Amino acid sequence: MSGTQRKLDPQAGTGRTGHDSLGTSLAGSVLRFDLATEIEELRREPSWQQADHNAKTLVKHSGLRIVLILLKAGAVMHEHKADAQLSVHALRGRLRLHLSGQVVELLPGCLLALEGGLMHEVEAVEESAFLLSLSWPEGNARTPDFD
Repeated sequence: MSGTQRKLDPQAGTGRTGHDSLGTSLAGSVLRFDLATEIEELRREPSWQQADHNAKTLVKHSGLRIVLILLKAGAVMHEHKADAQLSVHALRGRLRLHLSGQVVELLPGCLLALEGGLMHEVEAVEESAFLLSLSWPEGNARTPDFD
């Protein structure tokens, strides 16, 4: 990893609970998103100007979270693990994931699925946007909360 990487503050960015910017519920029978519009809205927020990332929870069901995350070039989500199974779906830019001794590059349109508990680090080689989906058994007391 290069020396130009910046530490990603997991507490920075956009925290939203209950509804999105249009007042749409985060949990419902049918949810629809225009991802290009969502990305541009995140880029216009003041937190994007002040931090290396911005994020918005799009879906918040009892056993599923889907989070849209934007990373500036060089930003790093340092090594961590989630108890939930997860997927990373690259939408824009170029991501590099470091996984237990191997490196996986993700370009727009690529999807990577990981088992729960796997240590990983996410690096934005260039400004990037991706969907992070997390899933765990219903009733699991250790559900992640992004808001």
